[in-house]
Amino acid sequence: MYKSFDQGNLELAQEFLASNFIAHIPGATEPLNRDTFVQNVLMVFRCAFPDGIHTFEDTIAETDKVVTRGTFSGTHHGELQGIPPTGKRVTIPFFHIDRIVDGKLVEHWGQSDLLSLMQQVGIVLLPGPGLITRKLYFAIASITHKFNRQAY
Repeated sequence: MYKSFDQGNLELAQEFLASNFIAHIPGATEPLNRDTFVQNVLMVFRCAFPDGIHTFEDTIAETDKVVTRGTFSGTHHGELQGIPPTGKRVTIPFFHIDRIVDGKLVEHWGQSDLLSLMQQVGIVLLPGPGLITRKLYFAIASITHKFNRQAY
């Protein structure tokens, strides 16, 4: 399924999803059914990152579950939930647990570093060293000023 997705063949990727497939993903208040997952996750990510690929660092399979850890990388060439294309290359780590029955995915649990994704496309900015240094300077100056006032 992941290989088909990475090759841009979403029709083939969908063939690996059972008709009763459900997905548990960050931000969703309830599990997504197959159609909602395809439209709101697979299609959205493929359109936003048409060159996106999964790289797997670890794969662990036991009974009916497969756990994967890796990264998703791609270039932001399409709209992503209202965010216009930035042309920026992103790499985000993920953990997935997929439950498989009769060769089809029936349940998916996914955790990706979405804050990192937002940072990499420039939507969320974290304070850099300059801002942290200025805040620390003003905090120390404030404490020193209070200390000096109390000494008199």
